[in-house]
Amino acid sequence: MTPRPVVALNAVSKSFGPVEVLHNVNLALHAGSVHALIGENGAGKSTTMKILAGYQPPTSGNVTFEGDPVQFDSLQDGEAAGIVMIHQEFNLAEQLSVEQNIFLGRELKRGPLLDKAEMRRRTREYLTRVACDVAPDALVSGLSNSEKQMVEIAKALSRDARVLIMDEPTAVLTNRETEVLFKQVAALREAGTAILFTSHKLDEVAEISDQVTIMRDGDVVHAGPTAEMSEDAMATAMVGRDVSDLYPSKPGVAANAPVVLDVENLSVPGFAENVSFTLRSGEILGIGGLIGSGRTELMEGLAGLRPASSAKVTLFDQVTHFRRPSDAQRAGLCYLTEDRKLRGLLLERGMRENLTLANLHKFGGFLIERSAEEAALTDAIAEFDIRAGTRDVQVGNMSGGNQQKLLLAKVMLSEPRVLIVDEPTRGIDIGTKQQIYAFLRGLADAGHAIVVITSEMPELIGLADRIMVMRLGTVSGMLAPDDINEDAIVRLSMGLRAEKTPQMA
Repeated sequence: MTPRPVVALNAVSKSFGPVEVLHNVNLALHAGSVHALIGENGAGKSTTMKILAGYQPPTSGNVTFEGDPVQFDSLQDGEAAGIVMIHQEFNLAEQLSVEQNIFLGRELKRGPLLDKAEMRRRTREYLTRVACDVAPDALVSGLSNSEKQMVEIAKALSRDARVLIMDEPTAVLTNRETEVLFKQVAALREAGTAILFTSHKLDEVAEISDQVTIMRDGDVVHAGPTAEMSEDAMATAMVGRDVSDLYPSKPGVAANAPVVLDVENLSVPGFAENVSFTLRSGEILGIGGLIGSGRTELMEGLAGLRPASSAKVTLFDQVTHFRRPSDAQRAGLCYLTEDRKLRGLLLERGMRENLTLANLHKFGGFLIERSAEEAALTDAIAEFDIRAGTRDVQVGNMSGGNQQKLLLAKVMLSEPRVLIVDEPTRGIDIGTKQQIYAFLRGLADAGHAIVVITSEMPELIGLADRIMVMRLGTVSGMLAPDDINEDAIVRLSMGLRAEKTPQMA
């Protein structure tokens, strides 16, 4: 006899105005089991999780808790029942300390006063459990993204959840941090916690989950034991088409392809020192290395987003130095940030405003031509396959994949000839990844020069024509096409020599 689920959705549908985004969804979470929920961005996963956690009510159908129908009117109702959700977007107060965030709204008291000593002791305990080496009194605003994620996880652990919902918890974590998280998940499973886990990394889904539910366009298209599905079968069910050819073929860079960017001894104080590299027309140069190696900061310095110094930067045969991003943009070099939500897009504005903001000079003088902006948005929606319910949707309400497509369209409106893309597919489903990979390779085939910074090893190997590996702010090696493999990248990332040391280019 199948045990009664802790929490379940029964024939749940959800509509926003006239648009129904969930259609008769059934999902049951059981004690001591990890249940994966996967699907493309926009498939309905986030809405499903929010209904489970009490953030939103269903339009029809019902939620049961321990077998009884229940209605959560708020996230506080859900948490009171023991349902805790770790959000993909950090739900932390930036100007408060780690300790204050963990106990926010649940402060411990000794009589009329706050029991700060006990809160600090418990905070250290929770941080130790997730191997997060930050001080309890550290301000959240000063933490890295991966540290913030571990604080979110520590905060969830402090609530002794009966049901833990994890929305893309590993998207910003290193491999080591992911291993620590999975150990905690295993311990919670053994303790009887029901866990819902979402991830676009199908190897993680296969490793950690007992059951898997796959959604597509608001419907459940598969539900069953994870062990009965291969990763390829999961991917095909998610997107409704074969994605075995995830990465486009590499035609190779012609030996006589012109060097469009030549960087000599570029330094970004505190992050990178004396970095040199070249980039050719039609080439995708991958930049690998551990988080903290200086990859992002180096490229931000090159693009004028950070103070930088160099002996010489030559772009299209012109020696230059960019003091601000607009200088780089005018010269034909654009940088696409890794943080689309905080630095790339205005989440409370619409698609049109976000698309044209950096290029308003193209849409009129003193007055902006709204019709021209709308025409540009129409073209972008078609070219980048941006999917949203309406054209005037707030960008913050779009799925991560469609936000990334919009950000890419925004950058391409500047018509760059050199494009730097930082973590282009973080938190994005496999179908959208395939589209973005094809777009980047298409740009390279048309003669553009591309730099891709990524923490995803398969992405680095699958996309790049050459790979520059960084460590501690310096270049530890440059891998030619025939030398690209996971072992060589890992060894260079750790400061070891690759088995075959390629020539620097």
